[in-house]
Amino acid sequence: MKRVGLLGGTFDPVHVGHLILAETARDTLRLDHVYFVPAADPPHKHGQVIAKATDRLTMLEMALADNPDFSISLIDLERPGPHFTADMVNLARQCLDSGAELWFLMGLDSLIDFPNWHDTDRIRHLARLAAATRPGYEIDWTPLEQSLPGIIQEVTLLPMPGVSIASNNLRRKIQHGGSMRYLVPESVRHYIIENDLYRI
Repeated sequence: MKRVGLLGGTFDPVHVGHLILAETARDTLRLDHVYFVPAADPPHKHGQVIAKATDRLTMLEMALADNPDFSISLIDLERPGPHFTADMVNLARQCLDSGAELWFLMGLDSLIDFPNWHDTDRIRHLARLAAATRPGYEIDWTPLEQSLPGIIQEVTLLPMPGVSIASNNLRRKIQHGGSMRYLVPESVRHYIIENDLYRI
């Protein structure tokens, strides 16, 4: 049975934390392939300024260029909104062989917020769930179980190395002239500088 991972996100910008999460999932869950799915217009980001999809996609292509086990899926960028994760996972499921095992990958912070997502029951039905542990986040299963009964039995926790990088903090750092070296792939760092992204 083919095992496929799905990692959605704004990737604004893609950073080494995203890559480590995907590789940890690939290794731990014995995935055959991991698809990165850049979000077109994520509902939870409304009101926030995000980089153009073309810039986010270019940076993602650069970041994944040397890994044959990773690739990009455009299923969210190429469809009309609203862009809910449940719809994206449903499309991914339709594109895969019916016998393939689909894993939806997320960070622990996303798992904590999972009860607030749109149509979580559909996501749980369509894919197995894996959440990467993240430094500074402790999970309290009680409210999750109250909102989503049975969730504790459905989630596989992925032990991540002690790397804590968040795109919003990274954008703020870049905005104030801070170094992003070793936080993003070198090709992505050059792209951000050359295109003057995330500056006021």
